[in-house]
Amino acid sequence: MKITKLLLSAIVAMSCCTLTAQDFDTFFNNKTLRLDYIFGADTKGCHVMLDKQAVLPEWSGRRHRLKELPLAGNGQITVRDEATGDTIYRHSFSSLFNEWLSTEEASTTPKAFQNTYLVPLPKAPALIDIALLDNRHDTIASMTHRYRPDDELIAVKGTSNVTPHRYIHRSSHPEKAIDVAILAEGYTTAEMDSFYHHAAVAVESILKHEPFKSRADDFNFVAVASPSIDSGVSVPRLGNWKKTAFSSHFSTFYSDRYLTTGNLQDVHDALAGIPYEHIIILANTPEYGGGGIYNSYTLTTARHRDFKPVVVHEFGHSFGGLADEYFYEDDIMDESYPLDIEPWEPNITTLVDFPSKWQSIVPKGTPVPTDPKDADKYPVGVYEGGGYVFKGVYRPADQCRMRNNTWPAFCPACQRALNLLIDFYTK
Repeated sequence: MKITKLLLSAIVAMSCCTLTAQDFDTFFNNKTLRLDYIFGADTKGCHVMLDKQAVLPEWSGRRHRLKELPLAGNGQITVRDEATGDTIYRHSFSSLFNEWLSTEEASTTPKAFQNTYLVPLPKAPALIDIALLDNRHDTIASMTHRYRPDDELIAVKGTSNVTPHRYIHRSSHPEKAIDVAILAEGYTTAEMDSFYHHAAVAVESILKHEPFKSRADDFNFVAVASPSIDSGVSVPRLGNWKKTAFSSHFSTFYSDRYLTTGNLQDVHDALAGIPYEHIIILANTPEYGGGGIYNSYTLTTARHRDFKPVVVHEFGHSFGGLADEYFYEDDIMDESYPLDIEPWEPNITTLVDFPSKWQSIVPKGTPVPTDPKDADKYPVGVYEGGGYVFKGVYRPADQCRMRNNTWPAFCPACQRALNLLIDFYTK
């Protein structure tokens, strides 16, 4: 069943008209409903299909602000109580599929992508709406499916054969903290000591950066020793293919340094029985590359010399929904962000709705656009160029961790956005 744009608007309206404070225990069990989808496209358009559902033994996500979205994302899931039609939970995400739609291949070759998302387990029958959005925030594919608690074909996962794991940083019970799982990719069983070391380096690197440093007590980081048959990961340009836990590889969309995995069901299978909300995957390779997709995963290489700054940058994408702040002067990606639409990412703007971004922390009298030559005078400003676009898209600072691997910190606007997101999950 396809959700029309009008129906999607009605769902949002219902969430605004009902009570803003939801009682988690009224609607949900302390368990997780895992939803496996297939996103695909062909000459007829984009499609969303439900593949499987499963129940996990614990819910480690938020228990408040259940009907609010942390960010709009490029996709949204809405859970509605079937009896009343009321919205009882919402979640946003982005996907590799959305990125693929902008490639030349998408115009010639039908293709499908795995995607997996977690919602709290409803106590009563529920309707689950999922919608994919384009860069104009229009719905390009959607569906509604029904969840019923007595469905005997919904598998139960995570009660046995849980992947070995070790907490690197544990501050609170999963119910109260933001739970980040770090997975091993391309590490054999004999290499797990190296993986645990690399996981500790990743956590140390993230927690050195504000606002994570000041908010360390709001996070748990658990290292999950998912074994691979082969050591290393696949590098297609070298003809080097490996058999690894999640079949990740470089050259995604024929970009040499773009390292991703499409096997998201395997990723989530490896985490079954372990509390998690966000995912970091460490690849056992010295090759340079990585990727970060909002509310999907970070994947980066653990043996490259720039591992530390890159894992922080990619976590900025996957956890924080932050956009890249670099750009290309020849505007080779000038269609990434339509200039008459405000991007959903909190650290770039087209000025269409700048008050919703970092305008409140820009000092009065700051010129727009702000000249990079005056960066010392205006640490927070409106600098033109961002989100890969040279003209018409603006970033908050001349330099930032989201623009430059050698820059030591997130800019003040990115720190503000991350703090707001941490507050959303924990307060």
